[in-house]
Amino acid sequence: MQTLIWVGAVMTLLGVAGLGYCVVRAIRAKGAGLEDNDLRAELQRVIAINLAALGVSALGLALVVTGILLG
Repeated sequence: MQTLIWVGAVMTLLGVAGLGYCVVRAIRAKGAGLEDNDLRAELQRVIAINLAALGVSALGLALVVTGILLG
């Protein structure tokens, strides 16, 4: 069960890193002075990455909890 916990922890950290990347990318997009349509398109791409990172993080946390409960 140790392996399950460590894999879950790594997945969670990767998800959190992805969320941080989304924050940085959104701030850069807002500061770039893009037009409305371009800014909207960039933020929609960031939202897709954000949802994927959130999913990876949630799955990682689920693995950690499962490893703790089984261990």
